[in-house]
Amino acid sequence: GEFDFQHVDVTNTASIQTATDAVVAKWGRIDVLVNNAGILRDAQLVKAKDGVVTGVMSDEVFDAVISVNLRGVFACTRAVAQVMIAQKSGVILNASSVVGLYGNFGQTNYVAAKSAVIGMTKTWARELGKFNIRVNAVTPGFIATEMVAAMPEKVLEGMRQHTPLGRMGTPSDIANAYLWLASEAASFVHGAVIPVDGGIVVGT
Repeated sequence: GEFDFQHVDVTNTASIQTATDAVVAKWGRIDVLVNNAGILRDAQLVKAKDGVVTGVMSDEVFDAVISVNLRGVFACTRAVAQVMIAQKSGVILNASSVVGLYGNFGQTNYVAAKSAVIGMTKTWARELGKFNIRVNAVTPGFIATEMVAAMPEKVLEGMRQHTPLGRMGTPSDIANAYLWLASEAASFVHGAVIPVDGGIVVGT
């Protein structure tokens, strides 16, 4: 099928609006928004050894992740929801994470953002349902993306061992969940948080 690529800086409101306007100008509508932009900047809140502080998570590191992973979801949804309200339909899908449900060592910023995405999903489900706009979130487990592949093999093996299905997920596993949620097969699924994690939450 035909497609159109738009380069978007999700931390920049003007960039988001420009892309939104361009899509509407070309296609006349926006049926599905997938908020999937994300970055990692891991660090402990306070790192110490033998009672001596050796490092902290800086404001810059915290803010960088919040800006993309949380504020970006807010800003993109704010822009696209206006289009969907006018057309009286739409689907908004937000990428959260299993760590947004149970936390993770060294990821205060990432966990804060992913937890908040779940809260925003449920709030927008209440606010936008009357306009025939469905809003749901997906909480991926450990997925074999390029970003994750850069981690040490010891860390990757730990991820596999902590996943009851014994493997990491693939991008296709997540894409299939999005496809289902965007389809009419999920027409009564709204305000849901769908785990696609190989059972990791169950086994935690």
